[in-house]
Amino acid sequence: MKILVKKPNEKEKKEMESCSIWEKEISEFPWEYDEKETCFIIDGKVEITANDGKKVSFKAGDYVVFPKGLKCTWKIIQPVKKYYKFG
Repeated sequence: MKILVKKPNEKEKKEMESCSIWEKEISEFPWEYDEKETCFIIDGKVEITANDGKKVSFKAGDYVVFPKGLKCTWKIIQPVKKYYKFG
């Protein structure tokens, strides 16, 4: 399962700015996606390790899409703040 990381276009950025915000301190925890999640990183730096061992990093300014069914471990390197939406 592939995690998409890219720079958002203006439309994507505007859409995300109306979504909920989630914040988390430096930490590490397992996570499983029951549905697709799209997010725009406002602050921070994160490394995700999927259960198949593949690693993906992202930081402030990145637009990230996590596929439904993904099982992974989040490693928050710098406190993260993001806009997010499910579905």
